Amino acid sequence: MRIQSLLLAVVLGAHLVSCQQEKTLFELKSSDETGISFTNEIVESDSFNILTDEYIFNGGGVATADFDQNGLPDLFFTGNQVANRLYLNQGEFSFTDVSEQAGILADDKWCTGSVIVDINNDGWPDIYVATAMKKGPGERNNLLFVNQGKDAEGKISFKEMASQYGIADPGNSMGAAFLDYDLDGDLDLYVLNNEQLAAKPTNFRAKVTDGSAINNDSFYRNNGDGTFTNVTIEAGITYEGFGLGLAIGDVNNDGWPDIHVSNDYITNDILYINNQNGTFTNQTKNLLRHQSQFSMGSDMADVNNDGLPDLITIDMLGEDSYRKKTTIGKNVYQTYLNNEEFGYEYQYVRNMLHLNNGPGLPFSEVGMLAGVYQTDWSWAPLFADMDNDGNRDLLITNGFPRDITDKDFANYRADVGSIASTRQLLDSIPIVKIPNYAYKHAGNLSFQDVGEAWGLNQPSFSNGAVILDLDLDGDLDYVVNNINDPAFVFENKLNQQKKAPSYLRIKLEGPKNNPQGLGAKVWAKWGKGKMAFQELQVVRGYMSSTEPIVHFGLDSATVLEELTVKWPDGKVHSMKQVPVNQVLSLAYSSASPGTKSIAVEELAPGNQLFEEVSTALGMDYIHQEQDKIDYNLQRTLPHKLSQFGPALSVGDLNGDGREDLVVGSSSGFSPLWYSQNQDGTFTQKALLPAEESITQEVTGVLLVDLDNDSDLDLYLLSGSAEFVPGATEYQDRVYFNDGKGNFKLDPSSSISVGNGSVVCGADFDGDGFIDVFVGGRAPIGQYPLPEKSFLLKNEKGKLTDVTKTWIPELENLGMLTDALWSDVNRDGKVDLVVVGELMPITLFLNTGKRFELAKATGLEEFRGWWNSIISADLDQDGDSDWVVGNIGGNNPFHPSAARPYKVYAKDFDANGSVDPVSFSYYKSKIGGEYQAYPTHFWDDLIGQSPMFRRKFDRYKYFALSTDQTFFTEEEKKDASVLTGNYDRSAWVENLGNGKFTLHELPWQAQLAPMNGMLAEDINQDGFLDLIQVGNDYGNEVFIGRLDASIGWVFVGDGKGGFTSIPARESGFAVPGDAKSLVKLAKSGGEALYVASQNRSKLLAFSVKQQETRVLQVPADAMAVELVLANGKKQRIDTSYGAGFGSQSSRSIHLPKGVKSASQIDYKGNVKKLTLPPAAN
Repeated sequence: MRIQSLLLAVVLGAHLVSCQQEKTLFELKSSDETGISFTNEIVESDSFNILTDEYIFNGGGVATADFDQNGLPDLFFTGNQVANRLYLNQGEFSFTDVSEQAGILADDKWCTGSVIVDINNDGWPDIYVATAMKKGPGERNNLLFVNQGKDAEGKISFKEMASQYGIADPGNSMGAAFLDYDLDGDLDLYVLNNEQLAAKPTNFRAKVTDGSAINNDSFYRNNGDGTFTNVTIEAGITYEGFGLGLAIGDVNNDGWPDIHVSNDYITNDILYINNQNGTFTNQTKNLLRHQSQFSMGSDMADVNNDGLPDLITIDMLGEDSYRKKTTIGKNVYQTYLNNEEFGYEYQYVRNMLHLNNGPGLPFSEVGMLAGVYQTDWSWAPLFADMDNDGNRDLLITNGFPRDITDKDFANYRADVGSIASTRQLLDSIPIVKIPNYAYKHAGNLSFQDVGEAWGLNQPSFSNGAVILDLDLDGDLDYVVNNINDPAFVFENKLNQQKKAPSYLRIKLEGPKNNPQGLGAKVWAKWGKGKMAFQELQVVRGYMSSTEPIVHFGLDSATVLEELTVKWPDGKVHSMKQVPVNQVLSLAYSSASPGTKSIAVEELAPGNQLFEEVSTALGMDYIHQEQDKIDYNLQRTLPHKLSQFGPALSVGDLNGDGREDLVVGSSSGFSPLWYSQNQDGTFTQKALLPAEESITQEVTGVLLVDLDNDSDLDLYLLSGSAEFVPGATEYQDRVYFNDGKGNFKLDPSSSISVGNGSVVCGADFDGDGFIDVFVGGRAPIGQYPLPEKSFLLKNEKGKLTDVTKTWIPELENLGMLTDALWSDVNRDGKVDLVVVGELMPITLFLNTGKRFELAKATGLEEFRGWWNSIISADLDQDGDSDWVVGNIGGNNPFHPSAARPYKVYAKDFDANGSVDPVSFSYYKSKIGGEYQAYPTHFWDDLIGQSPMFRRKFDRYKYFALSTDQTFFTEEEKKDASVLTGNYDRSAWVENLGNGKFTLHELPWQAQLAPMNGMLAEDINQDGFLDLIQVGNDYGNEVFIGRLDASIGWVFVGDGKGGFTSIPARESGFAVPGDAKSLVKLAKSGGEALYVASQNRSKLLAFSVKQQETRVLQVPADAMAVELVLANGKKQRIDTSYGAGFGSQSSRSIHLPKGVKSASQIDYKGNVKKLTLPPAAN
């Protein structure tokens, strides 16, 4: 009986395992099943190993084509120390090894990448193979295996003919790609080289940009007669690089193929833009605002289905805390200085996902937002719709047999390297044999790790890979070249489901000289506005050549509504109502003439909303600021505190009835006044008298009538963490206006002293004088302790500090960044809302005698990195809602209530300075549970205080420390602790009765920190829209610049819903380190929107078609209430200043059909306003 029970248990267990296996999307086929036994075996020796040759484990690739023309895709693997292998597909995942008879072994070569091409246009696919490593004469000349077709016995063979064609490139080649760069109809050749230099490849040095470097790539033009000519220099391929990845595609939609090169070590990635004249220009600096530091493989695909090719590059940042902390050393600001000195672009150690914003605009790097930025030592990224749901998923190979980046090994080698044997050193190097990554794209750039769920989580040393349909069943399979293990062949079981999603595969039959159809573009449209795009290129991922078929997953679609194919010469296939679940063959010969002679798509409408007009209006201003290194004071700062300007403020300074613009200044420069002329242009003037020496940084400008003499006076807020504590540079200044724009300092009015971050005005006590709120962020060297904030009561032109009596909670409230005056509860008294870093949105209600902290608002639990706040009645219910700018989701912390970010701050080593140490949640190890670990690396902590060096003996011990073990209980005593658990920019709905609900803005709003903001009806549909700018170039140096924003425009629906309008369609693009944003009314009534950028150009935008009815708001108005054409009420707050360093015009551009307007003053009195006449 016991034996029967055991047998039953075994059977049930086997059944459960079988069921579990059936649930995974992929099944790993064994070598016995497939007949594919290829293993890229690499054996080290004392004279040849990772210590002598760092590229020994860079691996090989996979190429696929129907070499024997039996209708099934075959597989070619490149080998390093082993011979190449060719496997012919017999169907049903059965393959035959024909390597010897085919003559493709090349067992005397170290083969790396390969690419498929029909070099002689005979209909039989050929193989171009890159070779490397060996240094004897001719030992690494690249190979061209020309397919000889089938013999009498039906066997195929190849003939090596690279020299005959003139493409036996002798460089240390990692791969190659064929492309028609001159659009003459035949295919030219780019060869990727990676020659190691005698100099250390990670050290800064002068760039070699003239083509003379030994590690320059090569370019060959097809002569059209069966030969190629090396035209590398002539074509402008002149930038050196340690090339590992190659991607081809028309990135700027001009119809000409461009080239992206992923480079390892110090050399930047290269984006060669085709000049349409046989040459290329490197446009990396203009288009890619930062890159992967150690770029390996890459892929180009339309990730977000907007019709533009996006780009991913792969690096080696570990996902778990242990791998991070044991492989990353010191991060120093000197790297930034070296970038500027030697002309390098910014590089960081992580994967980069660059979203294409359209021609003429820089890409937005969003890898952290997407969650695909840390996949350890990675090689081949490939985008493809593995589950046919209409979104491209992402597969990434990784692994490395010996991790020489391990910091403990580096120290061990430095200590004993001269006496230890080679074997001892090799055995001390960690092994990185980890599962490859698989991410399901759930839409809106939300990628979910599904490696285990899909059955792809096999530990390996994986390199090149291809995605293809091996069994012709309509779903995509996966093949991977492994080091020291058999190649992976994964069968996709998707179409074995009862209700499998739909798909369409397009096989192109190109013209004679480009039979694969490389460069052809395909668009598919289905459902309610769904669209997918792909340009056909076979070189993708790493060292590999994928299938020449365009694959679209179509989810539940039963028919494809529209299919468009554009060939490189502009010829077109256009089809409607295309049946799904088929392989559709389209021949170039049957294409129709197109409207253009190139393959381009109309991306932007001709009626963009905005037009940039700064130069035309005389606003030729570039902000200047000396680069201050905050990290010299506090090494563990998360970001600078000295790089938030310039502030902007709008008002009529000289009493001529026209609104002017004031631009704040950095230390050593003076604020400027742009005076508006009668014709709507501007003249730059000095704001202050020549004798007024300005040494402080003007972080805020408030234009307000302090002395009630009917002109605007000037409050200059001082701040920035760059002066000694208590310095006069932290003294705010008040200047009184003589009515003509001449300002005189009032020494008696300077009260606030500190690192000021926000200033705004309102008459909070209803006495007829505008009072001032001043918020502070953090004192110099004391982050994250709060700076002083002040409430200044205006007593007939004199400002008096009443903070302790009116709002004592301000004293240690937090690191404030912005504030807003608004009568939130509509009781006729203006309330105060403040936001800041690592704190909740905080409301103080005005009781008439003091401000009371509002409780149970519904916002207390949202502790964010709030940068800015504005008010806007977004849902047209008659009360003020808020829009709040946050750091955005494109950050490495991804905080939540369950996994908050936390900062401990204290003078832990008692040396007089505050030591901030932050913690965030990471996986403990690969596949492990999340725990809170230090966000800093050990060397950086040591730079903050030597006490952190004494805590640990090795990097691996530091890597194990958590927030529970890092500090002793005694060390934690009296430490300040701040928490952040929400990173999304949002709008806050005012529910009434002191209650609020927070709504996350669309995913596009989460790309970067959001700073300046405005709410205006831009498209004249009666509903408020949002205009916003952002970025933070001062972020700490490991993650680096948060720079993905190019400005935002969101069209509102009047119910709190918003739709993003891309910059290429809106015309609103502010791509720099954008800070403030203001509206200004021009002399003719048109609205002008002005954005500032730190250390860059001031930009001004006009709206092409706009309502010019402008309501001038009385000085004592707290708010204006409009009755709209639809009968709803809309409230507009009109106090002075709101939004990051911004004070906009108080003039109101009235929406169409507005019925009436009423003013609410600071005593709560309501008065009807006379509407201006409608425009003719």
